[in-house]
Amino acid sequence: MLDSKCKICRRVGVKLFLKGERCMSPKCALVKRPYVPGNKGKRRKKALSEFGKELKEKQKLRNLYHLSEKQFKNYVKEILEKRGGVEDAGVLLMKKLTSRLDNVIFEAGFANSRAQARQFVSHRHFMVNGQRVSIPSFEIKKGDIIKLSPSSVKKPAFSNIAAYLKKHKTPPWMELDIEKMEIKIISDPVVEKIDFPVEISSIFEYYSR
Repeated sequence: MLDSKCKICRRVGVKLFLKGERCMSPKCALVKRPYVPGNKGKRRKKALSEFGKELKEKQKLRNLYHLSEKQFKNYVKEILEKRGGVEDAGVLLMKKLTSRLDNVIFEAGFANSRAQARQFVSHRHFMVNGQRVSIPSFEIKKGDIIKLSPSSVKKPAFSNIAAYLKKHKTPPWMELDIEKMEIKIISDPVVEKIDFPVEISSIFEYYSR
């Protein structure tokens, strides 16, 4: 039976990769049932209102980064207050989201989903500049070094991590040292080109109402 994570992807019509490797396989719920939950693929889709479109875009990005409504809203409001508009706000929002420690762990390949990365951070498996950090939203900056705790290397969750990391492609703004099990942030996240299909401007319009 499909769980709530799969239903989220079906509801917004886009893969959010909430189930890790399963999302890349033919077992993906969006591949098997490419229609909204409860629709059964037979009813006509109703045209979304402008508000509905904005809500959908917001839900896409919020769920992609596995954030609560309160967390996501705070990020958007903070940027709107500082910028006073949506010009360049999309880039600022994406940098905020991308710089989260849980996202860095995920993009480096230490977790198969952002939800799992968040759990790893909460369980204090990673250190930032030599100090254990248990806050998933911790903001990573250029020059920071994130390392898998030596005591965590032997944990079952990381038993095959070295082999997996050798196949994983990391973003250009970080360097991965598999032998040391550490990530070095060599530049600010490059987010001017967003690969994920979401209209950032609609998100700011939603929270500006």
